[in-house]
Amino acid sequence: VLVALCVLAVVLWFSRKATKNMSLVPHKAQNMFEFIVEFLYGQVEGIVGAKQARLAFPLLGTLFIYILVSNWFGLLPGVGTIGWGEPTGPLSIKAAHDPLLRPPTADLNATIGLSVSAFLVWLFLTIKEVGVWGFLVHTFGPKGGLKGIMGFAVAAVFLFVGAIEIVSIAIRPVTLSIRLFGNIFAGENVLHTMSDLLAGQGPVLGFLGSIALPLPFYFMELLVGLLQAIVFTLLCSVYIQLSTTHDDHGHEENGHH
Repeated sequence: VLVALCVLAVVLWFSRKATKNMSLVPHKAQNMFEFIVEFLYGQVEGIVGAKQARLAFPLLGTLFIYILVSNWFGLLPGVGTIGWGEPTGPLSIKAAHDPLLRPPTADLNATIGLSVSAFLVWLFLTIKEVGVWGFLVHTFGPKGGLKGIMGFAVAAVFLFVGAIEIVSIAIRPVTLSIRLFGNIFAGENVLHTMSDLLAGQGPVLGFLGSIALPLPFYFMELLVGLLQAIVFTLLCSVYIQLSTTHDDHGHEENGHH
């Protein structure tokens, strides 16, 4: 919770600094912030469409920035290593239990909170766009326009498929949260394991090993942190697109015909 608040403070501080005195000729912070927002907005709009992008972007853009900063915050020296417990390693600061600071996304509580928030916004946007009846028809309604016995058979199949779809929708927060948590938690453990690999080989060798061995994995974790923020936000965008824009495509096709 402490690190989550620190990440939130950093994001709010930078966004406030970038937008406090905005000008036509942007200063460095404003220029960088505008680039990030415009780039993210373009990506979201390309997936969910112009109409939904205006509604969904505040959440999706914030999710991406917050998850990215949280993932990279865990790579700072001391985060996940300083705390209470039996000290190990040459510097005697590696805690076996209860680290003082943990990256938020390496805790399942935080990733579940992010996933449930995204799910509630998805539900709101879906009902707002197509309504409860429209959602049920899209999920369970038969496609193809067949009638008679074949129509009943197809309707039964699509009813079964709709039930599977409801289960799939219900477990989305679980899959989103566990995917993010698992990747970041695993990366954290890889860094700790590599830093302790030479801990029993003497103070000098142990100290050098604790710095040199994890170094290549830091670069890998920088990439993993970025990719996981992209995957989380991308999946949320696709879920919104799937449930809010299907009718628009149908109207466009009818118009062309």
